[in-house]
Amino acid sequence: MNRFLSIVLHAHVPWVRHPESPRCLEEDWLFEAISESYLPLLDVLHRLRDEEVPYRVTMNFSPVLLEMLQDPMLRDRAQAYLERALALAQRESMRESAPETHRRLAAWYAARFSSLRDMYVDRWQRDLVRAFRELQETRHLEITATAATHAVLPLLLQVPETVRAQISVGAETYEKTFGTPARGFWLPECAYVHALSGLIRETGADWTIVEAHAFGPERSGAEPNAGCGPRGLAFFRRDLASSRQAWDADTGYPSDPRYREFYRDVGLEAPPEALSDYLEGSPVRRFTGLKMYRITGGEGDKEWYDPGAARAAALEHAKDFVDARADQLRTLAAEVEPGEPPPILVCACDVELFGRWWFEGPQFFEEMLRLLSKRDDMILTTPTEYLLRCGGSAALPSVEPMPSSWSEEGYFASWLSDENTWIYPELHRRATQLLRVVQACEEDGDTLEEPLGSHRRRCVSQMIRELQLAQSGDWPMLMRNETSRDYATRRAKEHLSHFDTLWKAYASASEDSQSTLERIEKQNPIFPDLKPSRHHPDRQPSLLD
Repeated sequence: MNRFLSIVLHAHVPWVRHPESPRCLEEDWLFEAISESYLPLLDVLHRLRDEEVPYRVTMNFSPVLLEMLQDPMLRDRAQAYLERALALAQRESMRESAPETHRRLAAWYAARFSSLRDMYVDRWQRDLVRAFRELQETRHLEITATAATHAVLPLLLQVPETVRAQISVGAETYEKTFGTPARGFWLPECAYVHALSGLIRETGADWTIVEAHAFGPERSGAEPNAGCGPRGLAFFRRDLASSRQAWDADTGYPSDPRYREFYRDVGLEAPPEALSDYLEGSPVRRFTGLKMYRITGGEGDKEWYDPGAARAAALEHAKDFVDARADQLRTLAAEVEPGEPPPILVCACDVELFGRWWFEGPQFFEEMLRLLSKRDDMILTTPTEYLLRCGGSAALPSVEPMPSSWSEEGYFASWLSDENTWIYPELHRRATQLLRVVQACEEDGDTLEEPLGSHRRRCVSQMIRELQLAQSGDWPMLMRNETSRDYATRRAKEHLSHFDTLWKAYASASEDSQSTLERIEKQNPIFPDLKPSRHHPDRQPSLLD
């Protein structure tokens, strides 16, 4: 009996485009993900392809991330980030007051950042989306769709039309970017309730992934890892054992003392004079990507980082991971009755785990794919290919997934706390206002399908953008963190304020309102092909059937 393994990676960074600030600290979230995760993984995936090592991996990119990766200003700033890091590493490698081991590691980082810079600028011409799209075209990747702004969809269902808009904008952005409809749909935060099934199916997607307990509180041996749910949508159950091994910072592979320590960064520890060029006069210290110590153990003194020892650990852990999945699948295969679909494990996690949070993750990932290519006891596949082998979702056992998410609490409490619940009435009120605007336009004979230059059309389109950016699940999550609460609160309130400003500008074609519209459009130029008519309430059947 065939046994299947599917690796699913989710890539997302919040919308952190700040044209008003040349060195916005939060934009570094994007640049760190590019330098530590996306570029190293692209290097791995293209190298394996060129060496004809067979693999099939599933990925998705949030539409806001796709927009940022293609934004000219952010591309300029990403290149500048890599070049600043390279220059800092070169200076640190020659700083006489630094220990010899520090200088040696700085030289190692200089070589690394030089390679990353060449990869980004010369090899990929700063177009990482194209680099990933090429891997889909050669059938090494299956890239899937997800919601527009990483919204936690179950929490927006008080105004169902806004959930449909999140899903449809996500699907349309995917098709525009990759040239074909997506077969799968990633639920942000794996947040699911029954009402979402039909909306996902409307996009043409065949499957999605839910957290393990959506199929039941504990695995008894009888629950499937894939099933056919409402509207014929296939559901894949995220495997917890593989997640804990690869993701858990306390007990999983990333906790190994040989790996790089995340928090000990040159930008937080070097003498101020050594950082003056890098910080460009700013008194605010920041991560630089130059981290000289290994985890070591506990919170005490740290020992120097050893790249060779860390690589050896990554190779060991890759073998352990592959062997553990083979054991799991062997056990599952023994439970399969004649005529039932073959066993599958779906290992799903954030792309940023590999590199940004676990520096050696890309080395682990490469070795894992190499080892899997040599196994004959399991087949690396994608959910779409698994369904094709099974004969479609109808061949799977029936399931009724329960409300769930992959957050720490397992449901929606992470986005419903004292720090963040204020946002939902504000979001619902503006979503309702938007429906009224769209309906009023059409009652006036304005279908909102006229040329993009129309003032009213532009106002409504930008209102949708601002509402969807305010709906991002990142803001309520970050509001729970003391260090990021102020930024997240400010961002959410800013998008809500923009919506209100545009609401007023919509009714006026004055010079001031035109100027206001242009300013907000330039600040958040996301989703240029929005279709406002999708928000018309008369076109939305009940989503709660």
